[in-house]
Amino acid sequence: MQEPLLGAEGPDYDTFPEKPPPSPGDRARVGTLQNKRVFLATFAAVLGNFSFGYALVYTSPVIPALERSLDPDLHLTKSQASWFGSVFTLGAAAGGLSAMILNDLLGRKLSIMFSAVPSAAGYALMAGAHGLWMLLLGRTLTGFAGGLTAACIPVYVSEIAPPGVRGALGATPQLMAVFGSLSLYALGLLLPWRWLAVAGEAPVLIMILLLSFMPNSPRFLLSRGRDEEALRALAWLRGTDVDVHWEFEQIQDNVRRQSSRVSWAEARAPHVCRPITVALLMRLLQQLTGITPILVYLQSIFDSTAVLLPPKDDAAIVGAVRLLSVLIAALTMDLAGRKVLLFVSGYAMGWGPITWLLMSEVLPLRARGVASGLCVLASWLTAFVLTKSFLPVVSTFGLQVPFFFFAAICLVSLVFTGCCVPETKGRSLEQIESFFRTGRRSFLS
Repeated sequence: MQEPLLGAEGPDYDTFPEKPPPSPGDRARVGTLQNKRVFLATFAAVLGNFSFGYALVYTSPVIPALERSLDPDLHLTKSQASWFGSVFTLGAAAGGLSAMILNDLLGRKLSIMFSAVPSAAGYALMAGAHGLWMLLLGRTLTGFAGGLTAACIPVYVSEIAPPGVRGALGATPQLMAVFGSLSLYALGLLLPWRWLAVAGEAPVLIMILLLSFMPNSPRFLLSRGRDEEALRALAWLRGTDVDVHWEFEQIQDNVRRQSSRVSWAEARAPHVCRPITVALLMRLLQQLTGITPILVYLQSIFDSTAVLLPPKDDAAIVGAVRLLSVLIAALTMDLAGRKVLLFVSGYAMGWGPITWLLMSEVLPLRARGVASGLCVLASWLTAFVLTKSFLPVVSTFGLQVPFFFFAAICLVSLVFTGCCVPETKGRSLEQIESFFRTGRRSFLS
C-alpha cells in the first residue's frame, strides 16, 4: 500500500498519493498538455507583463535624452531624474495595494484587464508631455498598472495551469517582462523618446482584445459559487475531449474547505503565516539584489563606465542576455526544479522568474488575493527606496558601494533558499497547501 505524500488524512486537509491511482484525472492531465488553449490564455495574460517590463525600463534611454534636452520644461536635473526613475515604483506599490482588493473582488482576469486603463493613459501622457508633471504622472500610472499585473498575472497563470507545465507557464510572466524590456532597449536605438511611449500602447490593446475571449480562473469562479461556469472554464482550458471531473472535484473540495476569507486571528496560524512569510521574504530579497535601479538607470550606468560599445548598445545586449536566461529557466524549471535554479543560477534564470512563480504557488487560496498584493506592495516600496537613493549614493560614493551591498544580499538569499524555500516541482496547488498544513518533510523529497 502506498504511503501518503503528506501524512494521514484529517478533517481539515486532504493528502494525495505521489502517483494517484489510474483515474479519469490521469487522462485529463495528459490532455491538458495536448490542449493549446491553456497556452493561449497564458499568452493573453502575460502581455500585461510585457507592458510592465517595457514601462519599467522606459527611463533607461529617456533620462539621458532629457538631461541633454534644450527645452527648459523637459530638461532634467539629477534630482528630477531620480524622481522620474523611481516614481514608477510608487505607482507599482499602489497597484499592489489595489490588487489586495481587486484580485478577489473582480477576479484575476478582470483585474488584469482593468490594468490597461492606467497603462494606456500613462503612455499617452508621456508621449504628449510638455512638462515634468506629465512625465511623472504618466510614469506613476504605468507603474500602477505594472504593480497590479505583477500581483494578478502569476496567480491567474498558476490557477489555470496543470502541475506538469506550471513551472514553464509560471516563468512566462518574467519571460515576457524581460522581452518587454529588450523591446524597449531595441526600439530606443531607433525611435525618439516620445515614440517609445506611443509604441507602448500596442501590447496593452492586444492584451485587452485577447483576454476578452479567455475564461476566468476556475478556482476563483468556484470561490464565488459559480460552479457550472467554473466547470466550463476548466473544460475549455483542458480540452473538450478530456474528462476533467477528477481535477474539478479536487479543486472544488479545496475551495469548499476554504470558502471564507482568512481572518487576522487565522493568519497567525503556521500553515497560513509561514507560506505568506516565505513569499514576502522572497519578494523583498529579489528587490534588494538591486535589479530595479540597475534596469531603470542601465544606460546611465554604462555612461559612467569605460565600456567599448555605445551605452544604448550595451543596454540592448543586457536585455538580450536576460531574455535568453529566462527562456532557459522556463524550459528547465519543471525538470531541474525551482530550488536548484535558485541556488545555481543568476537573477534572470533564478530569482527573477522563480520568485514570482513560487509566490503564486505557496500562498494559501483563502489569502491568495490579499497576500499577493501585500507581497507586491512591500516589494515595490523596497524598490522605490533603492531606486530613489541609487543616483545620490553613486554620486557621493561611486558605483562600487551599491554593488557591494547587492552582492551581500545575494549571499543572504542563498542561505534563505537553503533553509526556508520548499521545492514545488510537479506538485498541485492542493498538495503544496497541504504540505504547509502538515509540515511533513516528505513533501521535499
